[in-house]
Amino acid sequence: MKRILIFTGKGGVGKTSVAAAHALKSSQEGMKTLIVSTDMAHNLGDLFNVPVGKEEVQVADHLYALEIDPNYVMEKDFKNLMRAFSNMIGSINPEGAEMDEFTMMPGMDELFALLKIQELYNNSDYERIIVDCAPTGETLSLLKFPELMCWYMDKFFPIGKVAVRILSPVSKALFKIQLPDHHAMSDIETLYVKLIELQELLKNKEVSSVRLVTIPEKMVVEETKRNYMYMKLYNYNVDGIFINRILPREIGNPFFEEWITIQKKYIGEIEACFDQIPKYYIPWYDTDLLGLAAINRICDDVFAESADLFEIKADIEGEKYEQTENGYNLKLFLPNITKDEVAVNLSGSDVIVKIGNYKRNIPMPNTLRGMAVTSAKFDQNTLVIAFQ
Repeated sequence: MKRILIFTGKGGVGKTSVAAAHALKSSQEGMKTLIVSTDMAHNLGDLFNVPVGKEEVQVADHLYALEIDPNYVMEKDFKNLMRAFSNMIGSINPEGAEMDEFTMMPGMDELFALLKIQELYNNSDYERIIVDCAPTGETLSLLKFPELMCWYMDKFFPIGKVAVRILSPVSKALFKIQLPDHHAMSDIETLYVKLIELQELLKNKEVSSVRLVTIPEKMVVEETKRNYMYMKLYNYNVDGIFINRILPREIGNPFFEEWITIQKKYIGEIEACFDQIPKYYIPWYDTDLLGLAAINRICDDVFAESADLFEIKADIEGEKYEQTENGYNLKLFLPNITKDEVAVNLSGSDVIVKIGNYKRNIPMPNTLRGMAVTSAKFDQNTLVIAFQ
């Protein structure tokens, strides 16, 4: 079965090197593999010492690389949709609207990067797709955006075609705004279907998983813990954590003794916080990891004994509904937080869970619609929302 592995972590922890080592290891197993960068500050070309751009290029036997350019994807694969939005922007700003004005809307880069990955999964013969993401905050935006946009479109589409049919002549005559025509609406509907399929693909635990890259330092470990919690909030399967840049304990240099002690402390914290997740320990190398030979050091030192590196690992904790005597419970595994950090509300047919700056609208299944939220409590890192 095809696999999608998504790598994320704080900036500067070595995500690209770890993702590249996975890709190289996969290709050495004879699997046709693609490593994809969704970070706008692409560096795959620097890592492999070959030019990498907006089309796939081969960098080794069975191994290909791609640095996604969202503007290129939009112009190449979604021309009708882009033209409709361009016309709308142009009618509001007749002095000269560019397509780029639409692409600057928040979330568009993330959306079309993911749609490109979906297209590659569906229409190519790559057996494994390795995704090198931007730093944590941008990755969270990337992975939550399909669900968020799909939610908005779901609210819009019950009146979408009626609005276009009734308002289009009026808006064009009175307000000089050109709404999308029926052909463009067809493209928007296609996008809506793609978003549903995209959500299902990314949250299909038999296909997609997220892997966290960290280093044993306080600020990075704290961000990794939050990252893990947010991934679980949005119901993504996290099946590996890679602790990078570990100093050798036998280094024999007094200058590094305190650093080794600090690292040992935070490695212990990571092991305690992520006790059920497979962990991999990557040493701090004495040279930059540039080029295939250097990347292969991780394969030899860390992955050589990992026969199950690409195996599907069952989701240990995930989102699930359970029937009770009085109704239903929705259980969300939310580690590393306290109950005071979570707010739960019911709005129409959606359960809204808010943690810090992040909010998720969870549509209620039809079975639960009409029920009320009677309680929300924590039970061993699990948020239990009761419906009656």
